[in-house]
Amino acid sequence: MSSLKALVPASAVQLARPPFATSVHFSCWITSVSAPAQAFLTILIGKSILRTELGIETVTYLLQGSADHEDFAGNKGTIEEGDLQFMTAGRGIVHSEMPRPNKNGDPAVGMQLWVDLPEKLKSVEPRYRDLRAKETPTIIVDDGKVTIKIISGQSHGTDSVRDLAYTPVWIFDITVNPGGKVTQELPKGWNAFAYTLAGSTSFGLGDDQATMGRYHNVVFEQEGDFIVAEVSNEASESGRFFLVAGLPLDQKVVQYGPFVTTTQEGIYQAVVDFQTNSNGFERAKGWQSEIGKSMAH
Repeated sequence: MSSLKALVPASAVQLARPPFATSVHFSCWITSVSAPAQAFLTILIGKSILRTELGIETVTYLLQGSADHEDFAGNKGTIEEGDLQFMTAGRGIVHSEMPRPNKNGDPAVGMQLWVDLPEKLKSVEPRYRDLRAKETPTIIVDDGKVTIKIISGQSHGTDSVRDLAYTPVWIFDITVNPGGKVTQELPKGWNAFAYTLAGSTSFGLGDDQATMGRYHNVVFEQEGDFIVAEVSNEASESGRFFLVAGLPLDQKVVQYGPFVTTTQEGIYQAVVDFQTNSNGFERAKGWQSEIGKSMAH
């Protein structure tokens, strides 16, 4: 077995905390090899969004506060701090997301991963799967110095809840206390990245080790079976990062906003379908978001 090497410095991109629902998306899957981009990550803080999506799945993870959601099919609900929502846009969906105001005035903060669907599944019916914080396995390793929340995948012999997304993807929320070290195995040949949320974390081994502060995206090379992360014993705070790995789909990615297909013609057709309320968008005609109406007041 061998460790995945972090691509530094080119891939260690620092991101400020942007407002909720801006177009702050970056390619998660671009590595030094020729695998195409397969996902995008959005940092969500504070504001609402009404949008149409097609051809992708989204994974929304609330780090702080709560958020309401609804769509043109009548699905609606609320996710709280630590909860997740897996949404398959498939052939097309129009939906709204809005954070609830916190009593202490703090904003709702979350992360949303956009995962490309395999071409043969881009026309499936939209669906939701909510995963509550209490349902997500959490393990403690390295003599109590490392906490791993297993959102999707497997860690140290513990499996996540199954069948949450069509596209194979592993997702972990990892906190490493000062002096702690974690080795996380990942499927060989998958693309992987870590987004740092707090503290300062060192990734890799020996001369290949790179230390990153919070709000950096660290992309790993595909070669290897695991990643290693540690926090210095002298650190003043714990390091926390969002680790994601996914199966490369080896298909072309053509994106127009939240529409993701494999051809330019597919994008043209998606726009026409949306504008004419056809081929999956029939329920969009006349639909209005109830939770979005409060933005007008």
